[in-house]
Amino acid sequence: MDIEDVTLRTPRPVRRSLLVQRWTDLAFLHWPVDPALVAPLLPTGTVPDTLDGVTYVGLIGFRMQNVGFLRGPGVPYLGDFCETNVRLYSVDAEGRRGVVFLSLEAERLIPVLTARASLRLPYMWARMRLTRSGDVLSYTSRRRWPGPRPATNEMTVRVGAPITDPSPLEQFVTARWGLHTTAWGRTVHLANEHPPWPLRRAELLSLSDTLIAAAGLPQPTTPPVSVLYSPGVPVSFGKTLPSYGM
Repeated sequence: MDIEDVTLRTPRPVRRSLLVQRWTDLAFLHWPVDPALVAPLLPTGTVPDTLDGVTYVGLIGFRMQNVGFLRGPGVPYLGDFCETNVRLYSVDAEGRRGVVFLSLEAERLIPVLTARASLRLPYMWARMRLTRSGDVLSYTSRRRWPGPRPATNEMTVRVGAPITDPSPLEQFVTARWGLHTTAWGRTVHLANEHPPWPLRRAELLSLSDTLIAAAGLPQPTTPPVSVLYSPGVPVSFGKTLPSYGM
């Protein structure tokens, strides 16, 4: 199998956009995890993507903005909300790297119901907040529906210096251009396109989390090996130009 390269630029431009949105004020926290442990949690036809024999679980908090259909404008109110997700890294039989979401906390109920029904993504309705004071950002989340509960997250990061030359690990966990999910009885790859991430180093000031355990993985007992921040990027999801058998 030929696996696509890890690249900071979109390898397959989206030719027909289904969704547009903007991700802002992202905090990326990552821990190493045994690929054999996460393999049963991935969609059929995908396996854990690894870097030097290790894969990673990510905890990502951010604000979703201007969510709209096709290339239209963002939906007022419903298209802006906080989100925190737990994610793994995958590769399929056609060599397409991707993200697998174990859970996605979001503070708007209608987008949660829509995503669960249309793409079978594990969105959860939560009470959430994102605040900023200077270079310090705080993210909080408490799940409302569905279970398991309690499932909570509180994390605070301090934004640091820009990253001009990302490490292999920093590229591995951020240079992702699609997601894998199980929908309509089969594994689906939905591609995305956005500019290269403007990444900055970040310091984790505090963390209290049960979202990873609620997603079916052992709760980390050590600090994350990678903490990053990005002010954000505009994103388009949809079908791509043919590549790797698409």
